[in-house]
Amino acid sequence: MFALDGKRALVTGASGLLGAHFGRVLRGAGAEVVLAARRPEACAALAAELGATVVALDVQATDSVAPAFDAAGRVDILVNNAGIAATRGFLEHSLEDFDRVLEVNLRGAFLVGQEAARRMAAAKTGGSIINIASVLGARIIPGVAGYTAAKAGLIHMTRQMAVELARHNIRVNAIAPGYIASDINAEFFATEAGQAMVKRIPQRRLGNPDDLSGPLLLLASDAGRHMTGSVVTVDGGHSVNPL
Repeated sequence: MFALDGKRALVTGASGLLGAHFGRVLRGAGAEVVLAARRPEACAALAAELGATVVALDVQATDSVAPAFDAAGRVDILVNNAGIAATRGFLEHSLEDFDRVLEVNLRGAFLVGQEAARRMAAAKTGGSIINIASVLGARIIPGVAGYTAAKAGLIHMTRQMAVELARHNIRVNAIAPGYIASDINAEFFATEAGQAMVKRIPQRRLGNPDDLSGPLLLLASDAGRHMTGSVVTVDGGHSVNPL
């Protein structure tokens, strides 16, 4: 039920840690993979590893989206993963920071998701769209006002898309990861403050990309065929920990 043989999946933000991981997982389940990134050259090694196609896609640029899908060909599975963050206190958070984060994390997901859905509907093939949200779409931490707003919007947009696209046999779901260990945050989580944050996670550990593999395959494959409008939280219990 989790096999993806004969399917083609497009992953945005494929040059990043999670995008690359999602590409590997989907390829391992049998899908053809299309890696989409603003800097396609950054995906060259991964593309060679997976036998994948690479397309240039800047999710902020309206005129970049359709050409990327033209180059990708048929898409059965979309992983809407591209995202950025700006970390500043609310009073220091500039309008430029706020707009830039929403343009990538929410507007970009809308543009790419809409293009994928239009093509799936026109081809009458159905498909699966998986939006990569965050537990910060439901909870907050200081300093990331644009990010929390964008991810909250993405979660609600997932539900909107699910209702409107169900008639076209297109399922739309979201994965909401908690803190995922990476080179970017390793230094912080080695500090006293970082360790204190880890202790507030009921499982007492950070997540890692492999923790997202099962949810990704569930939502991408026929194993999740009766799931749409769902938000799968993967955070070691962090978001339900008592305040």
